[in-house]
Amino acid sequence: MARKFKTMDGNNAAAHVSYAFTEVAGIYPITPSSPMADLVDQWSAAGLKNIFGSTVKVVEMQSEAGAAGTVHGSLGAGALTTTYTASQGLLLMIPNMYKIAAEQLPCVFHVSARTVSTHALNIFGDHSDVMACRQTGFAMLCETNPQEVMDLSPVAHLAAIEGKVPFLNFFDGFRTSHEIQKVAVWDYEDLKEMCDMDAVEAFRKHSMNPERPVARGSHENGDIFFQHREACNKFYDALPAIVEKYMGKVNEKLGTDYQLFNYYGAPDADRVIIAMGSICDVAEEVIDYMNAHGEKVGLVKCRLYRPFCGDKLVAAIPATAKKIAVLDRTKEPGALGEPLYMDVVTALANAGVKATIIGGRYGLGSKDTPPASVFAVYNELAKDEPKHQFTIGIVDDVTHLSLEEDKNCPNTAAEGTIECKFWGLGGDGTVGANKNSIKIIGDHTNKNVQAYFQYDSKKTGGVTISHLRFGDKPIKSPYYINKADFVACHNPSYITKGFPIVRDVKPGGVFMINCQWTPEELAHHLDAASKRYIAKNNIQLYTINAIDLAQSIGMGKRTNTILQSAFFSLAKVLPEEDAIQYMKEKATQSYAKKGMDVVEMNHKAIDAGATAYVKIDVPADWANAEDVVVDHKLEGKPELVKQVKNILFPVGKMDGDSLPVSTFMDHVDGQFELGAAAYEKRGVAVAVPTWDSSKCIQCNNCAYVCPHATIRPFALTEEEAKNAPAAAKIVPVKAGKGKGVYQFTMAISPLDCMGCGVCVSVCPEKVQAIKMVPQEEELAQQDVFDYCVAKVTDKPELQTADVKGSQFRKPLLEFSGSCAGCAETSYARLVTQLFGDKMYISNATGCSSIWGNPGATSPYCTNAEGHGPAWCNSLFEDNAEHGFGMYLGQKAIRDSLIEKTKELLAVEWTNADLKAAAQKYLDTVDDLNANAEATKAYVAALEENVATVDELAQVPQFAEHAAELKAKGEKYCDCAACKLGAEILAKKEYLSKKSVWIFGGDGWAYDIGFGGVDHVLASGQDINIFVFDTEVYSNTGGQASKASNIGQVAQFAAAGKETKAKSLAEIAMSYGYVYVAQVAMGANAAQTLKAIQEAEAYHGPSLIIGYAPCEMHSIKGGMQNCQKEMKKAVDCGYWNMFRFNPAAEKKFTLDSKAPAGGYQEFLMNEARYSRLTREFPERATVLFAKNEENAKERYEHLLKLVEMYDK
Repeated sequence: MARKFKTMDGNNAAAHVSYAFTEVAGIYPITPSSPMADLVDQWSAAGLKNIFGSTVKVVEMQSEAGAAGTVHGSLGAGALTTTYTASQGLLLMIPNMYKIAAEQLPCVFHVSARTVSTHALNIFGDHSDVMACRQTGFAMLCETNPQEVMDLSPVAHLAAIEGKVPFLNFFDGFRTSHEIQKVAVWDYEDLKEMCDMDAVEAFRKHSMNPERPVARGSHENGDIFFQHREACNKFYDALPAIVEKYMGKVNEKLGTDYQLFNYYGAPDADRVIIAMGSICDVAEEVIDYMNAHGEKVGLVKCRLYRPFCGDKLVAAIPATAKKIAVLDRTKEPGALGEPLYMDVVTALANAGVKATIIGGRYGLGSKDTPPASVFAVYNELAKDEPKHQFTIGIVDDVTHLSLEEDKNCPNTAAEGTIECKFWGLGGDGTVGANKNSIKIIGDHTNKNVQAYFQYDSKKTGGVTISHLRFGDKPIKSPYYINKADFVACHNPSYITKGFPIVRDVKPGGVFMINCQWTPEELAHHLDAASKRYIAKNNIQLYTINAIDLAQSIGMGKRTNTILQSAFFSLAKVLPEEDAIQYMKEKATQSYAKKGMDVVEMNHKAIDAGATAYVKIDVPADWANAEDVVVDHKLEGKPELVKQVKNILFPVGKMDGDSLPVSTFMDHVDGQFELGAAAYEKRGVAVAVPTWDSSKCIQCNNCAYVCPHATIRPFALTEEEAKNAPAAAKIVPVKAGKGKGVYQFTMAISPLDCMGCGVCVSVCPEKVQAIKMVPQEEELAQQDVFDYCVAKVTDKPELQTADVKGSQFRKPLLEFSGSCAGCAETSYARLVTQLFGDKMYISNATGCSSIWGNPGATSPYCTNAEGHGPAWCNSLFEDNAEHGFGMYLGQKAIRDSLIEKTKELLAVEWTNADLKAAAQKYLDTVDDLNANAEATKAYVAALEENVATVDELAQVPQFAEHAAELKAKGEKYCDCAACKLGAEILAKKEYLSKKSVWIFGGDGWAYDIGFGGVDHVLASGQDINIFVFDTEVYSNTGGQASKASNIGQVAQFAAAGKETKAKSLAEIAMSYGYVYVAQVAMGANAAQTLKAIQEAEAYHGPSLIIGYAPCEMHSIKGGMQNCQKEMKKAVDCGYWNMFRFNPAAEKKFTLDSKAPAGGYQEFLMNEARYSRLTREFPERATVLFAKNEENAKERYEHLLKLVEMYDK
């Protein structure tokens, strides 16, 4: 049957096939696999039928371990069951994988292979996760590109059913999972025709059922376990033939030639690479080029990795091949070689094949592997003595394993391929628009297409690079575009920061810059190197002011559709009228869920963008533009400055690929200095706030809510005010202790601001002392901000416990990579202002870990004494336990010091002043602030009174003894008092009471990490947990969690969630000894502040749950309304604020007032709810009413709690 073509990515291809063979899907979200499960859920909600005539039952579990257990149980009950996962998620499934394989249950795990977290988290692709599963008994099938995922995924399902062996079907995460191509799609009738329905029936008849009861999962002793385990061997021996059989069926239908091992290249090749995954397509391009130029090279593409068939591998290798390189996309420290290499060496040795076999690592963490890397491998093989082990794609100047690569190697892409590159800002819609663009080209022309998207480690607001290719010949180029026909820079800050974007343009190509500049201003901002390149390479230069155009249309900062329209107009891939029509159709499809008003705005943007660009005449003198030397004079801790210069700056310019291994030798264990984010100065906001000192009432609300700590109040002495930069706006302090004593300014950092506008939204309506203006108008304020941060001292008397006073404390979280308007960072920043210099933070994987510690760019920082949060991320699932371990570790050391202090007090000759200081320390040991001061005095007394050997020698009667001690290498007097004092001083940083905090989102706290949260709270220990409740899995793309509410649309809840949110707060309150609070800073700033302070002061476990509106909510008006949305949520009764303090006389305080109405209006203000009215209107009416009724019942219940605890 002829197949239809559809433009899609690898995840979509896998989902399409898996849906056909699946009855139940047990799932849990993880990047980059979640889209597969989401598509299956959407299709199920829409009523799509699988080949068995039913819709797939999709169930989201609390963790991957739970999903694997569900898969295991569902298979045991006789339903064909599938899951989708990667990385740590796959590793959590391993115990069940052993069971599923041993019980011969025919399932398929579709895995977009991803890096396993080691010294750092990496959400991108390699094979470290799947390689950890080699022992499980799962067969392993690998695909190279989206088309192969479509073609071969059925083989995994079909062979599993007939062969009674489950399959791990994998392909490269991101590089294949997210690469978009034009794919020939299976018809379900073809898949049904290939399926052995007798084997399906046999599987069902062998399943668990009370009407034919059996028992599985017994316990066996050493007498029989071994031989019983060996009984499965024949099934694995038979499986390769079954896989070949179904590959044959696929080949018959498609005219392909899929084999267990496919050879590509010269039949008499002397050099051969063996690999699997997307690198195979790169290798094929290089092979075509090299063989066309007289060389003889080839590639063996491994498809079935487990069971590994040595005889089939040997048969695939040309007999002429005497040198072989095996490429592995994983690292096994300490091993003789990586897994595929070891398998190849074993297979060839067993077959008696004599050849030089070398092994190399490539592509870890989605490191790009361009043709230059493959050329380097073949060049290495050509040497008389090639390296036995090597790496490609990096420069290893430490162990010298890397191969030298020629950056000017030949272009191997298919002739006639048009290549385009778009530099965007995360959240500006560039990626979404380019996905639509490539689908338009793919679906409405005969051209082949490819799209891939590159990201930095920020949330929205980071750099994105879209790589688009299209042409008449097949495209197999799974690597970044380095020379493009069309390049667009969608954010002007990349030009002002000197990103080398224009060098991506081919001679004669088009370069378009989105900016508000005149030609003269453009000339000012372009660096000399860019000017020379433009002039000498005949670059066609255009500008477009999509920034102002978007504002005028009402689209705010989203310039994407304007720029997309300009691209189609300039690139002329389609007739202009057709392009505009197709763009509008895609815009309707993309934005209908947000409302037709949004759709109409995008249609206007498309019309406007088609003619909005301006051709710039390039001045002749640009060819001779002279460089201006910029010397980065950085101040700060030497280790931090070195880190910033050597790592942060190149990474910030998307040039991290160039850094050699030696750069990281100071950070082998993944540890970086705090405070690096302050050096970034990304300047990505188009509009930033300006402060009107004449209107300001100095309430500090703007600073209190600022997600990125870029607007801060300062109290200045007369001297500090006098020395401030000329641009400073300084007025007297209007009220409180500082009145008549200090001057006041509200400093703003325009280069760190993300332009969210939250500060404007919280400024009292009658005041309006802040407004947004173009960034360039405020650049003079950067010097003011920098001066205040560096030179203005703390004014402790102003740092009162209220909202206003809290903002005179230095935030020890600043300039994070979070989304503009993020509520999570506002909460976290506030906690650091209160306790940051004494904090441990254990952070769950998720948004708060991604914005909390991007590589070498920590936004957590230190105070003037060098103290700040000690921050660590372990995993997603074990964050509470990890934080508990941090608490126990520091407590064990501190407790030992407390005991030594007691011993010191018992020594008769201990100095009286030292005794007094030690006693004061013990008296305040459980009081965070008081103990900090007592500790300083205690340490000072110890340092004063513990005698060194040299000091001891000054006392005549001890001179001889001092000499003996010195000869032994001792530093201090060895009397009981001095010995104890020295031992205490050696660990003095553990003396003061610390504040231990565990941060994470609702996906962690309510779901995967709930068991740990519960255990830590039940422990009774003095630990604080803060949950940033976005009511959805934000970091992985918006999946439903147990915090999601009734009627909310999210991934895995495509038709609206049916069940109410878990009451985590009440579960914690049930212990009776846990401090619990629900807060919403935008609704009641004072209540939030009070709850945080009470939680820390409580000597026991505490739990604070903060309502955190998110980009995923799609709030009308955008995230500038984040704080206002919190107030609406509380006012209408959607979110309740309360505090449960076991130590207080009044244990339960309900801080929310009775609901004031407007509940349905609140729901309809967010697209996560309103979209349900467009997709399932009748269901929306029912679920929204149920949601509101549940809120009323919840408030009534809280009133009863007030009454109960008042008795």
